[in-house]
Amino acid sequence: MRLYLASTSPARLAMLRAVGIEPVPVPSHVDEDAVAAAAGPQDPDEFVTHLARAKAEAVAERLVDEGGLDGLVLGGDSAFEIDGVVHGKPHLPETARERWRAQRGRSGVLYSGHWLIDARGGLLGRAVGGATSSVVHFAPDITDEEIDAYIATGEPLEVAGAFTIDSKGAGFIDRIEGDPHTVVGLSVPYLRTLVRSLGVEWTDLWNR
Repeated sequence: MRLYLASTSPARLAMLRAVGIEPVPVPSHVDEDAVAAAAGPQDPDEFVTHLARAKAEAVAERLVDEGGLDGLVLGGDSAFEIDGVVHGKPHLPETARERWRAQRGRSGVLYSGHWLIDARGGLLGRAVGGATSSVVHFAPDITDEEIDAYIATGEPLEVAGAFTIDSKGAGFIDRIEGDPHTVVGLSVPYLRTLVRSLGVEWTDLWNR
């Protein structure tokens, strides 16, 4: 059973490999800003699920047209909420720096959206999805020098909330309430639930 990953996220790829799944990574080429703008105001869980669905559908439809699809297609997206404001990837160093200075010593919620399409036999079938969330507590003693050094690595620029827990950013996180996989960008327990709801055994995806 193949799992096509509609994402270029190294963290999602590494996590799936760690749990025994070697997915087929396929870039979605979805314009996330355009999709979000077209959807209008949404709650964070709806927002990340909507983007995850857009990515999964883009990849599934493209692979069906090319005649090379047989398996499940997974799309994912993440966003970080603090003070009622939802943040995606900062992209720019100055944006990441501003966010880190505002969030150190505080807490926020990381949302990860999932969308799974049954495309066994090259046909688009049923799809299921939703979002999970976890609370992230940042260390209060993070210095400006540490923030600048972290940003200089480039790591926080292309991840939701400008932080990671599975790489250099791990030392700045005091604790997490909820599934830590969600903070990385993909809830493994929730993915298992989605997979089984489509009539596929989770262990059938183990191919490593």
